[in-house]
Amino acid sequence: METIALTPEMIAVLGFLGFTVFLFVSEIVRVDLAAILVMVMLGAASYAPGFENLADINRLFEGFGSNAVISIIAVMIIGAGLDKTGLMSTVASKILKIGGTREARIVPIISSSVGFISSFMQNVGAAALFLPVVSRISARTEIPLSRLLMPMGFCAILGGTMTMVGSSPLILLNDLILSTNRDLAPDQQMQTFGLFDVTPVGITLVVTGILYFVFFGRFVLPKAATPAEGVTGQSMKDYLKRLYGLKADLVEVEVPEGSILVGHTLNDIAEANHLYVIGTNFRGKTALAPPNDIQIEAPCRLAILGRRKVIAEFAEIFGLRVLPQLDVFAEEVAATKSGVAEILIPPHSELVGKSARDMRMRIVYELSLLAIRRGENTLSHVETEEHHASRIGREPMQAGDTMVVHTTWEALTRVNKDRNFVVVTTDFPQEELRPTKVGWALLFFLIALGLILFSDLRLSLCLLIGAIGMIVTRVLSIDEAYEAVGWNTVFLLASLIPLGQAVQSTGTAEWIALQILSLLDGWPIWALQAGVAVLATIFTLVMSNVGATVLLVPLAVSIAIAAGGDPAIFALTVAISTSNSFLIPTHQVNALIMVPGRYKVADFVRAGGIMTLLFLVVSMIMLELVFG
Repeated sequence: METIALTPEMIAVLGFLGFTVFLFVSEIVRVDLAAILVMVMLGAASYAPGFENLADINRLFEGFGSNAVISIIAVMIIGAGLDKTGLMSTVASKILKIGGTREARIVPIISSSVGFISSFMQNVGAAALFLPVVSRISARTEIPLSRLLMPMGFCAILGGTMTMVGSSPLILLNDLILSTNRDLAPDQQMQTFGLFDVTPVGITLVVTGILYFVFFGRFVLPKAATPAEGVTGQSMKDYLKRLYGLKADLVEVEVPEGSILVGHTLNDIAEANHLYVIGTNFRGKTALAPPNDIQIEAPCRLAILGRRKVIAEFAEIFGLRVLPQLDVFAEEVAATKSGVAEILIPPHSELVGKSARDMRMRIVYELSLLAIRRGENTLSHVETEEHHASRIGREPMQAGDTMVVHTTWEALTRVNKDRNFVVVTTDFPQEELRPTKVGWALLFFLIALGLILFSDLRLSLCLLIGAIGMIVTRVLSIDEAYEAVGWNTVFLLASLIPLGQAVQSTGTAEWIALQILSLLDGWPIWALQAGVAVLATIFTLVMSNVGATVLLVPLAVSIAIAAGGDPAIFALTVAISTSNSFLIPTHQVNALIMVPGRYKVADFVRAGGIMTLLFLVVSMIMLELVFG
């Protein structure tokens, strides 16, 4: 096997690689800052005598306009557009109906869904689209986001191995095979692969990833919780008790046909039973903060706030069915849509001296008054540790009163602009959903997806068409589009691209490959194939997976022919193994989930290390079973 002399530029690139890995693992600085620092140092070093070819100064910042980075920006905007219409929240609700609130059931549903989607579109696109869905599921179930995002991200990467269009290396592979065939003898010609030839391998890898996190996620995933926005379900109970001493549960009950409650008002229930109805579901339509004078129909559902024991007794008397958990109200009281807030009545407010009933609080402001904090006292519909239930709907407001309310964040955003109130709660999503724009959002998402699958346009252009369509049709404003982009992710990936180019352009990658492959000389064919897989895995951590594939496929073919192996299978081994990128957050998907999941590099090393070994073992076994 030919040898390549080690040059000063190669030594410098090896030094930069080691320095980058050190910064990532030690986390002396944030990973995005580390990437920017390395890019700047690489550019500056290229001006030193003898190192002019270290990096192309004129192309140093081309990473910011690369196909991959522009694609990520566009897909983030598309995901935000779909989320703005409430569509992603609906998807989250469907998943929760199937999977419940247990991590062991939710993880397989999310991961398999993302894995399937990423088999037909770029894995970072699938992960970005599901990011808001997973965020809502985390808020609804109180499962830390860090325990959901990594399984989702890893399975998005694994899903790219399920078809020949699932990842860039597999898309590129057939072209590389055809170009390599021109230099091979007729008896050594390789056959190209069909769209679903790799599907058995990919499905097995996705299933392996899901099982890995189901059975070992509790040990390898971070245990620190990612705070969710808002308060809901069981957390509402804890919140009210901790801050105000209110002993209250949020319970959903079903009122059957013929119930004697029919015709009574919500106010009747509140005053006679010390229970407070904060939501109704009549004729399939769910409403929060319904008017107190609305009459109950049957059949219907009610969301009642009160002591669970009192609610159970109330239900038994009136023949109601108490549901074990929230059902039709689960979406409405999700922490991403509504929650508990505190609102102060300032001295200049025109509402001083008026009661909640006088100001028609539910109808005008869409607020359900849970309690009034007045000095050291708490007035409430339900019992407190210190006081009996009060008819607070009739209580005149005083300057300085703090109202504890349950409301949608959309309604709270409107109240925040009213000078008669001072909204004390600040950490709520102050955004306006646009459900009327769901048609436009879906249209441009499908247009982008169709262009990706059925046209020869660049991926970034296909996705930008979808993104700009959402902006033009006002699904998102241009400012909201800018806010939707995770710029730390953009800078991380764009800044690493020059280093990957330097690894390849200086010959460092080929030198490393030849050093490793020379060690494998004379090994049996299966060991050589495994060595090629390990080499592809290492290379994809420090350079683009496309670059690693272009570099290693010809080398792998040469090794296979020399050893008497199947060159096409060795080439496929390279293309699949470039998806084995879990150890550090250099892959686009890992970079995407790192910030929202609040992961450290050590989290990827811990969880990704085992996943890397599983990938190697399972892919080698399946390649032998399917193509052996």
